[in-house]
Amino acid sequence: MLAEARERDLSDSFVLSGTSAKFSITFDLAWKVMKDILVQYYAITGFVTGSPREVLKQSFQAKLITGDEWIDMLKIRNQLAHDYDGVIVKEHCQTIIHLYIDKLYDFNIIYSKNSPSSTGGRWEMNCKKTKKNTCSTIQFMV
Repeated sequence: MLAEARERDLSDSFVLSGTSAKFSITFDLAWKVMKDILVQYYAITGFVTGSPREVLKQSFQAKLITGDEWIDMLKIRNQLAHDYDGVIVKEHCQTIIHLYIDKLYDFNIIYSKNSPSSTGGRWEMNCKKTKKNTCSTIQFMV
């Protein structure tokens, strides 16, 4: 789980590499779930490209997420894709484990309160339109 990075030795390159990979995967799953929710339950389909940036902006307006940190998370995720020597993850690892993990947890809580497994939930993910178990994967990864 990504949160395990809080308890690990961040000077270990293996831990840094794992933190980078898990953060990127978890972030990607989160924005894709946001997109599914926006399309299916808010009927927002006017995405020009359906890019993560557009989805995050719409999610912020729909109050699925809060704070400017999500755009910063996207920037870091994009930079990490080209971090061949570990410099970028070293630079941002503290922010990932002390701020970004909490933002992912916050989104998971919002989703969980509205998911079909919670009583009175208003979001019911249609597995024909979304990848099966996407939401439980986010919960597992954070």
